[in-house]
Amino acid sequence: MPPISRRKLISSTAALAAASSLPMPAWAKGASHPHARNGFGELSGEDIQLTIGDAHFTTGGRSGHAFAVNGSVPGPLIRLREGQNVRLHVTNNLAEDSSIHWHGLLLPFQFDGVPGVSFPGIKPGETFTYEFPVRQNGTYWWHSHSGLQEQAGHYGPIVIESNEPDPRPERRYDREYVVLLSEFTPMHPHAIMRKLKVGEHYFQTQMQSATEGEMPGAQRRMWGQMRMNPRDISDVTGMTYSYLINGHGPADDLQLEFKPGERVRLRVINGSAMTFFNLRIPGVPMTVIQADGQDVDAVEVDEFQIGVAETYDVIVAPKDGSHAIVAEAMDRSGMGVASLTSHKGHIATPPPLREIPTLTMTDMGMMDHAAMGHDMGATDGGMDHSMRDTSKLPDDVKTGPGLDMVAPMPTDRMDFPGLGLDTVDHRVLRYTDLKARRMNPHRAIDRTMEIHLTGNMERYMWSFDGKKFTSVTDDPIRFGYDERVRVKLVNDTMMAHPIHLHGHFFEMVNGADHMHQPLKHTMVVQPGGTATFDLTANEPGDWAFHCHLLYHMHAGMMQVVTVRPFPA
Repeated sequence: MPPISRRKLISSTAALAAASSLPMPAWAKGASHPHARNGFGELSGEDIQLTIGDAHFTTGGRSGHAFAVNGSVPGPLIRLREGQNVRLHVTNNLAEDSSIHWHGLLLPFQFDGVPGVSFPGIKPGETFTYEFPVRQNGTYWWHSHSGLQEQAGHYGPIVIESNEPDPRPERRYDREYVVLLSEFTPMHPHAIMRKLKVGEHYFQTQMQSATEGEMPGAQRRMWGQMRMNPRDISDVTGMTYSYLINGHGPADDLQLEFKPGERVRLRVINGSAMTFFNLRIPGVPMTVIQADGQDVDAVEVDEFQIGVAETYDVIVAPKDGSHAIVAEAMDRSGMGVASLTSHKGHIATPPPLREIPTLTMTDMGMMDHAAMGHDMGATDGGMDHSMRDTSKLPDDVKTGPGLDMVAPMPTDRMDFPGLGLDTVDHRVLRYTDLKARRMNPHRAIDRTMEIHLTGNMERYMWSFDGKKFTSVTDDPIRFGYDERVRVKLVNDTMMAHPIHLHGHFFEMVNGADHMHQPLKHTMVVQPGGTATFDLTANEPGDWAFHCHLLYHMHAGMMQVVTVRPFPA
């Protein structure tokens, strides 16, 4: 069987289906590869060299193949400065095509790094040079956009220094650390995809039975009718994942040192493939100062949920001692752990995993049954029918086997802090807490658009508007250059989706006045809910637009945004 290129894997429906049945690569048959370093070094300057290669990676009791960049997992921290020009020379030493996407960076689209959309990819043995001016500052990251390489270690952090340091006292800090959250599994990514296609519950070990717990009988019947489980929270879990902080699993005892009295900036990046993390430092408040690299008014919290591909910068002032940085998976099947310590060698004791959260009727896009005024189970499948009623969908949403549920009453959930965090007794960040520190230019809305996030969980099919991505030429989302568009995302599924738009920042419509709507490049759309953003399409070219849950994107929840014409 001839090798299948990564570009064809993305651009062909047949190849996407075949991804789960690829022949075993040479490295999986016991080929010898160098051991990847856990953690990352740092690179800076005008010319930066990056080399992608096969490696062997170990953390705790798990060990397996990885794609290492410059010999480490994660790959190196790239430190840039606002206003500089940078050339990034990327050499691919793999036996397959590869790529690097500079997540959140504003740049010419041909250097965005998405094979089949903005460039052809980097073939084995070749070097590709990305060259662009650095037009921003903040915390970002980079990762492969080829096949499922990101799952296997092909990612790393970016820090861009500002030309104008912020003098405000609440933003002052004495030292900083990148806190890059991710996962590692020895299982081949295509094997994971195959298991999800066969049964989406394969990695679930915490499923709730039809008779378990205090759920009313009507709701139990409703869940049964929908063939869904109220603990179907994460597709891939701690059953196969070790959760990492800066490439170190909990058993590695990672330490981040500080001196008593210092203020520490933590640049938190969710570089995982599939995991939402709830991050906290018990006993240490965190002041959020940036979201997705963009300044926001300072807000103090005790915990926040960070979706895949999001970043948050926080300032902490820990007391003398050792404090656990806890990145607990949303489904609470495991955690990443590090010690923020003023005593070298002292390891903080993390708290135990908390109780597993349970999905509610709100996550199904409906009000609770009391508010509905009748017993949900009394209509002999009436609830099942209402959640499959496609009559209220817009005409451009394709119905069929790829769409197995429709949220009957989706509501704006921008104030929801994330599954499992709505019942805690401490301060939790919400999107409605975010306010841009600098004023946005005032622009009237030229056009509105509604996009539905759709899927069939049982068949593991994911899409926008019921249409699975197959190629760049298939009806892209079109924006006129400099057009101002309000986009409403409607999540008809029971899973949260972190939606990422390449090449742009959009303004979240989160209740802030229109001059201070926070800028982001990735936004979580909660189950059964809606989320809205305002976009000024001022970056010409072809850009990927997708769910950043890796296996959702590869199952079809992706589209291309085309911004035309190019300005003179």
